[in-house]
Amino acid sequence: MGYGSLIMVTGGARSGKSRLAEELAVAGSEKVVYLATATVGDAEMAARVDMHRRRRPADWQTVEAPLAVTEAVAREGQRAGTILLDSLGMWISNLLSQETTEAEDSWEKNTAAIEAIMVKVRELAVVARQVPARVIIVTEEVGMGLIPPYPLGRVFRDLLGLANQEIARQADQVYLVVAGLPLVLKDTKEDATFGEELLRKYKGN
Repeated sequence: MGYGSLIMVTGGARSGKSRLAEELAVAGSEKVVYLATATVGDAEMAARVDMHRRRRPADWQTVEAPLAVTEAVAREGQRAGTILLDSLGMWISNLLSQETTEAEDSWEKNTAAIEAIMVKVRELAVVARQVPARVIIVTEEVGMGLIPPYPLGRVFRDLLGLANQEIARQADQVYLVVAGLPLVLKDTKEDATFGEELLRKYKGN
């Protein structure tokens, strides 16, 4: 079940969003491809990546795609049952690093960067809907906290908010995870029972 569908899981830092996405992936398919967008630049990030890696089932295939996410979804989506992309926010950050620099505070340049990256986000959404695999996208909610004090931080916040809206609009299902508890924001699937057992487990029923 679930082939060809798009699922979005969003939440704040340490909300449990990745764990929910992983359990959804386990529940729905035999072959899972994990698309990792994080880049390891220091020991702390390496420890975080290793923690996620050890938590995943050993038979999952991991594909590192810090930039070429859409290409990876198009390729792996033809031979996997489920693709788990974690995370959209890290991919956006990687793309933004290519499009602009910390020193740039020009509204025109930042707007151009947002427009260029949103083209890629829309391409990802289209490809995710076209491949036979079920695609689960993990993303971050960054607009509920403090306003970043520097221009690039505000560009990232705005850009990820727009990207989340685009993916959510295209998705069949959208989950919001808060303090480890998932809420269903959207479910357009004919099989509306998908994930109910998982949700009952989280709710303690």
